[in-house]
Amino acid sequence: MFIALFGFSITTYLTVTHFFGGDVAYCKTQGGGCDLVLSSSYAKVFGIPLTIFGALSYMVLGLLAGLPLFVKRDEPKAQAQIKEFANFLMFMVSSSTLVFSGYLMYLLASGKVDEVNGQPQICLYCITSATNMALIWLLTIFGNAWKDVGNLIFTGALVAIVTLTGTLGVYASQGKLAAQSNSFAGRLAQHLTATNAKMYGAYWCSHCAEQKQIFGEAKSLIPYVECDAKGVNPQTQLCQQKGITGFPTWEIDGKMLSGRRSLEELAEASKYTGDRS
Repeated sequence: MFIALFGFSITTYLTVTHFFGGDVAYCKTQGGGCDLVLSSSYAKVFGIPLTIFGALSYMVLGLLAGLPLFVKRDEPKAQAQIKEFANFLMFMVSSSTLVFSGYLMYLLASGKVDEVNGQPQICLYCITSATNMALIWLLTIFGNAWKDVGNLIFTGALVAIVTLTGTLGVYASQGKLAAQSNSFAGRLAQHLTATNAKMYGAYWCSHCAEQKQIFGEAKSLIPYVECDAKGVNPQTQLCQQKGITGFPTWEIDGKMLSGRRSLEELAEASKYTGDRS
């Protein structure tokens, strides 16, 4: 329980520092070490800092460790069942967090978090957290008498496979979204959305499909409005209010532009001033 409390304190401190913009203790070197790690794309999952997930994990582990102390039963058998249940859940959670922490250690050692130079990095907080998770897992394993070791091994292996698969999938998806957003088409699509531009179209419209293809992998970022009632998430009434008669039709800066448009044309019409490379 005390290890979980220590880990919760560290991750909460990092989370608060992240949102309030303060300097992280023992993390003074800009562009290197833990500063680089905590600011890398791997430090967030779809925009949410990993420290939040870490704090939640430590909180859950701490609550499970204290469950037999706070939930008391008069019958020794019932109390033993509560402890056994809490220990099994703690094993599952700690196994998952251990695998995830191990993957983060791999990212540090391989230099993947250094997305510029690819050099291995040392992050005191990351290593401390990974050590905490390993200690909790070891104490959970060797600090309890397990009735069915075979079931424990099977459960641990299953949890490890699911966690690793999910982690790789999330980071792969996140990397793809980042690549889309960082392209000219992606930045333009985000600019169009931010300036309240709209592309009105219909699911059966071939020219609309061609317009989307111009954006390439960033086509999912287009502020698209479906006008046909049979399409996905249609906004037929809005299309009628705007007087849309042909597809695709762009609404940019209060003006209607009919027909398929190039990225350059859309950039000029929306007064996009960002990088076009």
